[in-house]
Amino acid sequence: MTDVTLEQLDALSTEELRDRAFALARQKRDIKFFWDLFTHVTHSDEETQDGWIGSLDATIDDAVALWREVTKHEYGENEPLVRAAFIDYIMKADK
Repeated sequence: MTDVTLEQLDALSTEELRDRAFALARQKRDIKFFWDLFTHVTHSDEETQDGWIGSLDATIDDAVALWREVTKHEYGENEPLVRAAFIDYIMKADK
């Protein structure tokens, strides 16, 4: 990977950041990234979370689908947190 700066990432749209972070997480099969993101920046209820994480056959694609269903790519007041999570993940993967 090429070195990318915080300034370069911060200049991208939230959707561009999401695309990059999700692509990295898919490549790494990093379900933990999706779970951390989901639990920390969405307004989901506990029933939804328990049903998803409790499933032993949860996959990366399930996580992406759940993210789309819950957020509908509308982050509201959580957008700064979402952007920070995406940027942090991308920068850590770049090292």
